[in-house]
Amino acid sequence: MAWFDTVKGRSVLTAEQQVIGAAFAARPARQPWLWLAPAFTSHPGMEPAPVAPPGSVLLRPFRDHYAGSLQCALPLPLADESVGNLIVQHVLDDEREGLLEECERILEPGGRLWLFALNPWSPYRARWRRSGLVARDAHYWHLRLRRLGLQPCDSDVAYLGPVWRPAVAAAGRGPSRLRVACVMEVEKRTAALIPPAPVSRHWQTGAATA
Repeated sequence: MAWFDTVKGRSVLTAEQQVIGAAFAARPARQPWLWLAPAFTSHPGMEPAPVAPPGSVLLRPFRDHYAGSLQCALPLPLADESVGNLIVQHVLDDEREGLLEECERILEPGGRLWLFALNPWSPYRARWRRSGLVARDAHYWHLRLRRLGLQPCDSDVAYLGPVWRPAVAAAGRGPSRLRVACVMEVEKRTAALIPPAPVSRHWQTGAATA
């Protein structure tokens, strides 16, 4: 995770701030947000980080634990279905075990999760080489999310950030599928209760109907 606190890594986080801010604005929740990210501090030359809604829980990885609003390890000290929406920003890029399953557990039905991940097909991968980070493609993440019952929303996978050179501009330049990061928006859906089929009554011909 330390790579995201370098100039090359901060360029990735900066490219994602607009999407995160839009998510906060579009999805007011009755329950708190959880935002998991490598870092929350802004640096000179970076746009200010989005302001999370009141009551949000902000956590960043610290060794094998998490720091921020809480000091904790897994399982997260949050009740089942107690979080309205989640931002999972690159904290799975070092292959943390059990975290995605915890996110599904604490997310309320109808809640949404935004997963940001490094794009293994981006030329920018040379910038994080030997950092300990592992990039997986969008297909891999979609399979994992679906297995947990988290279904893609209407929007397709979005690709963000620069292709090769660290850039301040969030949009970056170059073909979209070669950008450094991808983001997927999924929703926790529960099967609707199916009402019992109506019972049909067959009266026998000539029978009394007292």
